[in-house]
Order: sequence, then structure tokens, then C-alpha cells
Amino acid sequence: MSDIMDYSFDEDALHEECGVFGIYDFDGGDVAASIYYGLFALQHRGQESCGIAVSDTEGPKGKVLSAKGMGLVNEVFTPEDLDKLKGNIGVGHVRYSTAGASTRENAQPLVLNYVKGTLGLAHNGNLVNAPELRRELELNGAIFQTTIDSEVIAYHIARERVKAPNVEQAVLQALKKVKGSYSLIIMSPRKLIGARDPFGFRPLCIGRRNNTYILASESCALDTIGAEFVRDVEPGEMVAISPENGLVSYRDMCQDKHARCIFEYIYFARPDSVFDKMSVYESRIIAGRCLAKDSPVEADLVVGVPESGNAAALGYSLESGIPYGTAFVKNSYVGRTFIKPKQSQRESSVQVKLNVLKDAVKGKRVIMIDDSIVRGTTSDRIVSMLKEAGATEVHVRISSPPFLHPCYFGTDIPSEDQLIAHNRTTEEIREILGADSLGYLRLERLKELSAGRQYCDGCFSGNYPLEPPKEDIRGEHDATVRENRKKRI
Repeated sequence: MSDIMDYSFDEDALHEECGVFGIYDFDGGDVAASIYYGLFALQHRGQESCGIAVSDTEGPKGKVLSAKGMGLVNEVFTPEDLDKLKGNIGVGHVRYSTAGASTRENAQPLVLNYVKGTLGLAHNGNLVNAPELRRELELNGAIFQTTIDSEVIAYHIARERVKAPNVEQAVLQALKKVKGSYSLIIMSPRKLIGARDPFGFRPLCIGRRNNTYILASESCALDTIGAEFVRDVEPGEMVAISPENGLVSYRDMCQDKHARCIFEYIYFARPDSVFDKMSVYESRIIAGRCLAKDSPVEADLVVGVPESGNAAALGYSLESGIPYGTAFVKNSYVGRTFIKPKQSQRESSVQVKLNVLKDAVKGKRVIMIDDSIVRGTTSDRIVSMLKEAGATEVHVRISSPPFLHPCYFGTDIPSEDQLIAHNRTTEEIREILGADSLGYLRLERLKELSAGRQYCDGCFSGNYPLEPPKEDIRGEHDATVRENRKKRI
């Protein structure tokens, strides 16, 4: 059953970054607990809402049990909730919104009832042609229950399924209409399907545990449930999983040009994940080594801003010979400031999230490694905290190039007027941060982070693999965010 409620759509589809998980136990065992732990491992990809939908492939066709809500995985689901979710096939999702409707109605998975049965869908990514597709559907009588572009995909699959011989062909035909980024998991009454967009913006991998197949955004989720990593879903590939045929691959949409999101390596993915055969941890070590080569400075200590700055800091230390240490204690129960939907929440949560170890930095020249500077409202506070704790110098090194452009493909990079690097020199940014020096990763170094694989660096270079949408489909609903767009941060 679907627990989606009515919601009046008043603006374009929202931009989001998420984590998806799907599982099919051919032996008939309940999968809700495994989805729960898989989502727990993907919690870093979305902390505003989460959901689980399951079905029993031997039960009544089309009966889906689902539960979702606002908050973290361990806040939304109780043991009693999981006990009620009986089924051997299922999908799960964690989400955050970058602007606007952070509501239960927009939580996934989406569950769609239609003439051929029921679909459960979980989507990570962002469609650049969602407004046109939505308007086309609305003109044909479709009534939308959410403000997310994922529902556009679900509707098109349902429409194609009416005339297609099977759900696999319906999904393939629907995906030929959409443009943008997607890692998609679909649960039909008897099959589990995974698909990745032709550019491969977002990660998606395949795992196996005995007679159970798993699809997940990151390989760390497979480790959490004791599953073996099989391989990545290739860019443009769709896989269909069923007891009759095992895993079947469809490569109709595969192409030579790829555009993996380089920010997955720098920040989003967990360091214990592997993304297209490249260790995320190793990518961050390489970034730190590159920074030490290109932006050396005399200092006594190298520290990372937890968590994504730690591996890069270790890389800097290994290359430079300057001791690596710990300067921050992190409150693990506070969400990432970068992905809070309101600017006021970002600013107020910095000191709640981090505290400085005064004995570690007092009287020392400190190199502080962070993964990025977006608006600059956290970095300046962290520099101040180090100096207030007694650091004599703070040299900031960033394991990514300066953000100069928005992202339209699923990462929370805002419009140019909100980016601190827009129309500012490195020296001007250094002054704003209050740092003694500032160095960024050079743009040409990014290829080393992906081991030579093709990637998208549009947010740094302005070179997008797809033409940006004519409408900014990441639209702002929140009045505070709109106001902040009018002024320079």
C-alpha cells in the first residue's frame, strides 16, 4: 500500500542528493531488516527523510507494504515497524532536499499503483528535462502527488508498461525520454531492476549474499549486511534480477562518453566505498599528496576537518613529512552542515558539530585540510576556532578546486551568487576566512582522483557534459534561501 499523501505542486522539480538500496531474496526471506541496515550505511547521503517498501513475490500480486518519514533511519523505523514489513523483495531510500519541500510527501520510495500492478521506485539524481516531461503528463491528465522529478520517471514507466511486453522494456523506453543523472532501483511484483544514466553521474553497484541480490548506491552498504561486492552497474546499463533468469544486463543506452561526479570521490561517498573500481579513500589520499606538492607550506601539524578531510590530510602528511594529528572532536549525532536546507541552520550548527582539542594545536602552525569551501560560512568559523584555541598560524588547504558554477546533476552546489569563490581571488577568500594562507587542488589534478576515468567537473570548470536546463529546476521554495541569493555571502 502507498502512504503518499496529496500535495499541491507549485514549482519545478527539486534537486536532491540521495542514497538508494534494493534487495531480492530468492529464498523468500524477509528483507526489511537488511534494507534498514543498508540505509543506515548510506545515511551520509541523505538525512532528512527515509523510506522502505517491500513486497512478497509469492503473495498477492501488487501488494506493497511501505513505511517512511522525516528524520534519520534509526529515528523513523522501530523494530515493530520492520516486523510489519513482510516481503522478500524491497527498495529503500534516504534523502535530503537542497531547497523547498522537505516534507514527508516527498520521501521515497515512491509506490505507484497502475493497471499492470504496482511499482516501487527509489531514485538518486536530477533530471534536467523534468519540467517538460511533467507538463506533458499533466496535459494528459496526470495528477502528481509530490514535487520531485522521480515521480515523472515512475509515471513514464507506468505508461510504457501498458504497451510493453515486460517491465524491463517499459523501463528502457521510459529512460530514453529522460535526460540528466539517475541511479534508479525499481521493484516490480516479481523483478528488481537497477539502472544508471548513460554518463554514470551517480554510483550504483551490485552485491550478492547467498541466494540474495542487492543493489546499492555504495559498496559500503553491501559490507554492512555481509554481502559480497559483485561489480558496478555500468554507465547506461540496466540490470533485471529475477529467480528465473538471475541477473540480466541490458546495454542499449551505454555510450563511450562518461561523466562520473568527481565530488563523489572528494566528499559524498564514504571513504570505505569503491566507486567504479576506484577506492574513495585512495582518491582522497591522492588529493592530499597533490596539495602537498602544489601548495607546500612550513608547519608543525597537518589536521583534517572530519570526516571527508581526514584522508586528504593524511595524504598531505605522507607527502610533506609534516606530522598528521587530530585537532577536532566531532559530535557524530549532528548532520552535515553542507546539506542543511536553510542557511541559518548551517551557521548555527558549526560549533555544535566540532570542538577543538586545545592541547593539540596550542602554539603550533597548523595546516587544516578540508574537502571544499562552498559559501564560506563554516570555514571561517573553523579557522577562528583553531586560532582561539592557540594555533599560531592556520594554513587552509582544500582538496577540491574552487566552486565557481552550480550543479544541475544531483549535487547541492547552489547558484553562482552564493559561492564564495565567484568573482573573488584566492587572496580575497583567504582574507574572509582569516587564514594565513589558502591553497586549492588544481583543476588538472582531478583526473588523478578518478584514476583516469572520465568525470564531470562542471561545478569547477563550467564545462557540463549536458547542456544546462533553460529553467533552473533546482528552484528555491524557502524564503530564507531566496533572500540569501540576493546578497553576496
